[in-house]
Amino acid sequence: MIYQLGCCQNPWRTTLTPQILKTPSLKKSPFCSKPVLGFHPQNPDAMNGETKSRTQLKNPTLVTSSVQVFHRRSEERSGPLSEMLVLCGLGYWVQGFRCFPWLALNFHMTHNLNLHPSILQLVQNSGNLPMAAKPLYGILSDAFYINGARRIPYISIGVILQVLSWGSLALIPVAGQSLLTLMAFVLLSNFGASITEVAKDALVAEYGQKHNLNGLQSYALMASAAGGILGNLLGGLFLMKAPPRTIFFLFTVLLYLQLGFSLRTREESLGLATLPDNGLTEKSILESLRTQFSELRMAISDESIYRPLSWIVASIVMVPSLSGSIFCYQTQCLHLDPSVIGMSRVVGQLMLLSTTVLYNRYGKRVPMRNLVSAVQILYAGSVLLDLILMKQMNLKLGIPNEIFALCFAGLAETIAQFKLLPFTVLFASLCPRGCEGSLTSFLASALCLSSIVSGCLGIGLALLLGITSGDYSRLPLGILVQFIAALVPLLWAHHLPMSQGTAEKEKKRGLSKRTRRNRRIGRVVLGSFYVYRRERESEMQR
Repeated sequence: MIYQLGCCQNPWRTTLTPQILKTPSLKKSPFCSKPVLGFHPQNPDAMNGETKSRTQLKNPTLVTSSVQVFHRRSEERSGPLSEMLVLCGLGYWVQGFRCFPWLALNFHMTHNLNLHPSILQLVQNSGNLPMAAKPLYGILSDAFYINGARRIPYISIGVILQVLSWGSLALIPVAGQSLLTLMAFVLLSNFGASITEVAKDALVAEYGQKHNLNGLQSYALMASAAGGILGNLLGGLFLMKAPPRTIFFLFTVLLYLQLGFSLRTREESLGLATLPDNGLTEKSILESLRTQFSELRMAISDESIYRPLSWIVASIVMVPSLSGSIFCYQTQCLHLDPSVIGMSRVVGQLMLLSTTVLYNRYGKRVPMRNLVSAVQILYAGSVLLDLILMKQMNLKLGIPNEIFALCFAGLAETIAQFKLLPFTVLFASLCPRGCEGSLTSFLASALCLSSIVSGCLGIGLALLLGITSGDYSRLPLGILVQFIAALVPLLWAHHLPMSQGTAEKEKKRGLSKRTRRNRRIGRVVLGSFYVYRRERESEMQR
């Protein structure tokens, strides 16, 4: 930014007037410690030394070096940005790597505990119940500071809970032999993971808004996909040579590394606002919770937020999930090796990583409504790939079951994960300041609840069709029901905004009456300052 120096009546009296400020006071450039002033000689012969050199200030110009501006801004951002990338990059990578112990847990419940397919899917969905309470964790993270910070301490708490869960399953032999104790540790693990995810999502949204870095969620999804690639790859290989308890122990060691890094990272080093921990009274706690809940309710009631949110939730709820039945069919009837299942997830995560990179570079230019509609159609088509495997049509084309499952078994799950990316980027840009944790956690909770409902509907559909561990003859009918249900949300795709900019404009136009009443009503010009009157009553009295 170049500030211009205006010349007054007195040639020796200068007034610096930056364009961004309308005050006649002398100002310096915030990026240049010493102004560079241009002096013009009054006598043109002074350059030849014939007369005494006398100069006067004529049209002086304050020149700021763009190189200095760039270096100053880069120095201010490079340190916090690098720590932010390492902290959240490692966190999202570990989040994606959670498939490593979960793959072992699924095989343990299927082969060692001999669970029924419906019971297996019930365990998988009921284990996600702690994630349904994410709005509560988000409100706590927004309202209450721990040791002067409100994001990183919650990340550490969540990691500690995960260490207790997976460490117990790894070191206590009887912990995984009973279904009740296994469920208890699964709930504890997901409870810690949900707290960590809420804090990371809020940290990314707050940092992006503060430094005007949009689209950080795509990089977070890249890190999660990279962790999923390695987790599924190593999970399939380790399951062939090591028991599940060894895998649980290795993941516990990784959690210890994440805990150590989060404990040594200070939140103020990221350039975020911190408050001293002076202790809160019971009244202030209740007031803080009430205020934060009110802000969350006002944010959700905005039309630009609740319309796309209702669409994405309905698109997940309407499709009954048969993941447990399909998993049991692949392992019990097709006798697919764990390495094949793991490698199929690796291929899916590679596709997710590739599509995320493409979206980050080119996908943001595509209208959101068109993009999401196309992705939903692809998702409906990918569901039919399980039907091809069930009917063994791939064998007629000369494609073995292992190769077909390796390439296409995880495609539907990959597309379903990618479909969430435009919505997370949209909601992160629409988050009101101070409500990042509450709104992002509410979005995650809504998505988690919709997945649980979808799983419960899938269990009911499997029981209705009579799908059991010994009879999968009605499973193709259930897949057809999934395909039809996946196409239904296209009927109300008009609820989606055309683009992110359109949603932001709708948010500005969709302010509530209370907000409009509290906004500025008029303005009085005093010199170069604007004084705003915020009370409507005083305006009405005029």
